[in-house]
Amino acid sequence: MLEIMSGEMTRVEIQAALGLKGRANFEERYLKPALEMGFVDMTRPDKLHSSKQRYRTTAAGRSVLENSDKESQS
Repeated sequence: MLEIMSGEMTRVEIQAALGLKGRANFEERYLKPALEMGFVDMTRPDKLHSSKQRYRTTAAGRSVLENSDKESQS
């Protein structure tokens, strides 16, 4: 999920980029774990179900990506 995210994206955009259709499955297996681990955050944390809610990669998420890139290059 982190690899496909660019800037701020809606849940629907992230799901489409991953080729996933089921909202519940996506939220349970991808979105909630990423939020809980601090790899992704919400642009409107005070309005969880806002139609304008977007998600973005955090510094911790970018660090995971950088380390993953370094490991794949070695």
